[in-house]
Amino acid sequence: MRAVWRAARAAVRRRRLQTLVIALVTLTSTAAMVVALGLVDAASAPFDKAFAKQRGPHVVAAFDPAEVSDAQLARTARQPGVEAAAGPYAQATVELPDGSMNFGLGNEITIVGRADPDGPVDRLDLWAGRWATRPGEVVLNRQSDWTADDLGKRLPMPSGGPDLTVVGFAFDLSRTADAWVAPEQIDALHPTVTQMLFRFPDASTDDRLRAQLATATEELPADALAASRSYLSLKHQVSSSARAFTPYLMAFGILGIAVAVLIVANVVSGAVISGFRHIGVLKALGFTPGQVVAVYLTMISVPAVLGCAVGTAVGNLLARPFFGFVFTGPDAGVFHDTVTVAPWINALTLLGMPAVCLLAALGPALRARRMSAARAISAGSAPRAGRALGIQRRLAGSRLPRSVSLGMGLPFARPGRSALTLAAVVLGVTTVTFATGLATTMTRFGEAGRDAFQVTVYASNFNNGKELQPEHADRELHSLLAELPGATEVTARASVDVRLVGSAHPVILEGRRGDRTQLDSVLTAGRWTRGAGEVVAGSAFLRQNGVRVGDRVSLEKGGRAETVLVVGEFMESNARVVVGGWTALTALAPDERPIAYHVALSDGTDPNAYARAARAADSGITPDVRDANAVTQTIIGSATALTVMLTVVASLGVFNTVVLNTRDRRRDLGMLKSIGMTPRQVTVMTVTSMAVLGALGSLLGIPLGVAGYQLVIPRMVDAVDITLPAYMTDVWRAPALAGLALAGVVIAVLGAFVPARRAGRLTIAEVLRSE
Repeated sequence: MRAVWRAARAAVRRRRLQTLVIALVTLTSTAAMVVALGLVDAASAPFDKAFAKQRGPHVVAAFDPAEVSDAQLARTARQPGVEAAAGPYAQATVELPDGSMNFGLGNEITIVGRADPDGPVDRLDLWAGRWATRPGEVVLNRQSDWTADDLGKRLPMPSGGPDLTVVGFAFDLSRTADAWVAPEQIDALHPTVTQMLFRFPDASTDDRLRAQLATATEELPADALAASRSYLSLKHQVSSSARAFTPYLMAFGILGIAVAVLIVANVVSGAVISGFRHIGVLKALGFTPGQVVAVYLTMISVPAVLGCAVGTAVGNLLARPFFGFVFTGPDAGVFHDTVTVAPWINALTLLGMPAVCLLAALGPALRARRMSAARAISAGSAPRAGRALGIQRRLAGSRLPRSVSLGMGLPFARPGRSALTLAAVVLGVTTVTFATGLATTMTRFGEAGRDAFQVTVYASNFNNGKELQPEHADRELHSLLAELPGATEVTARASVDVRLVGSAHPVILEGRRGDRTQLDSVLTAGRWTRGAGEVVAGSAFLRQNGVRVGDRVSLEKGGRAETVLVVGEFMESNARVVVGGWTALTALAPDERPIAYHVALSDGTDPNAYARAARAADSGITPDVRDANAVTQTIIGSATALTVMLTVVASLGVFNTVVLNTRDRRRDLGMLKSIGMTPRQVTVMTVTSMAVLGALGSLLGIPLGVAGYQLVIPRMVDAVDITLPAYMTDVWRAPALAGLALAGVVIAVLGAFVPARRAGRLTIAEVLRSE
């Protein structure tokens, strides 16, 4: 065993370049696999993981306290089919006074009386402060974005009610309440509903949940259940952004795993094949066939295990910030604490990648085991002609330069090695093609309507916890903003909550007044409004409510009702939004004032300078310069990072192939140099051999990338219930395809150039000395 270890250690030291390549490729491939598998695992069910961590309720049920007592509700937790239950909790709906500091909660909030944040169902994440334990205290449902000064602030209640002191912030993925108070406090807020939270064994469909809820409440009075909400509708809403990420993350994950396995197999098997001569020498010295196999498996395992260990650590370091980058935004951001690299992924890469290396080395090593010493030495030193020489002879009759014709035949000398390299290049081109189409679509999506306005001026301002109102009236403020230097168009926007007759889904009617009533919305069907009684609806609204362009719908607000005609569909993922003119909004809410003014600026105007001028003109407004689309930047940035990573791995595979080919054909290179081939011609010949594979890789990889794009993009779009206009997905034009045709060649040339230059600089004396 000592002789095996000494021989393997000597081979590792002697073949430094090969050892470095194996370690580098396994390191890069392992890191790519950790990130790829982590993405697939994280994207597969982010909501479910976060929901399970908080033991979220499958059903949130609201009961009428006039019809059912707390004791009766408590007994439902013990009914057959109830996995767990929490409650009863008294629930009040409170309309906050105008001008209150409402911590971004909205004007109307739901407050629940609850003794603690834990329990068998709905375990709240109390991430700041403490729980409300006595009257006069409140805990707000808020995920992040706070300062220490927020604790201790007062939350004003309606007239006659006590103000509440904010003592903590908790996060509840299930959104069972906007705030919580101690049970002793809730009576002062006049609760009208009693809340129960249920978990059931089968939560697969809404029908199953309704049936199990009916079984649990069958002994209650018939009118006791006032309303209920399934977690499945919340899952659809909350995880929409994460669902949009899932298809393309899984595509990159699968590509990353495939490329990593191919490259590792290519590197390791090539290292063993190139060492046949060394195997023959070992046998001549008295090593048994089993010892020879052990030497080579050990020689491969040392750099492979080291590369896998370092790669796993690097992959974990890259994955955590990368996941934080991917899972951000108003919806996906709820998963940042639950999205991590699972332990099974680290175990799989630490054990699986070395196993792949050993399996890749085992086949060639067993083949060498059966060879005699003389045959192994001959296989490691004799020039390999075969197919390559025959093809080169045929190419010699063409008008191609001799170095090019020789290079085009080289891949056929080692067809197995060339096939693995070609497969890696194909997957690299597939990745580049898919990422290019994705980035083009997302860029167009992010830039849609970007020229509509550059500054949003909100009609309020918070100063030291107090909300300030504009000094100017609505029309005066509109005119003031239009007269400031650089302004070309000003559009006022207001929104009001209304009810869609015949539907339980809440609706936001948005009214626009001014120069550009479509703002940055992108029309996908129909037309924009032209007069009173017309609206355009978002894609998600139409899908969730079963409405089509051309239908008439009735909207209600208070005692007013208005029937409107849906004349168009625009790209919008918020299922609550419909947009109409100012007349449509004032018909239902005559006193509604604009909440914001959108300002388009002339070319060359500095948006920040305009914002400063607007702020100076009226201290009661908040100008905000428009930022780039965060979701678009996230997808493009993550796709670019993954593409670069996989391209580097594919290039390393090409690099390794050229190194092995050069070592295999050192005698051939010496002969060519002895008859007058220059170093530049050797470099061209070697690069050409890989460029052929690169060209074939482009030919095969581009259709695969296009197919992947056409498979993934519709699923991303459907995940957020939007419709994209045709120009956003019409990305495969001749110039783009021509550029992509070079992707495989670029990957191959990048990987081949350095070892090709090194081969070109070999002298005849060096080649003969090695022989």
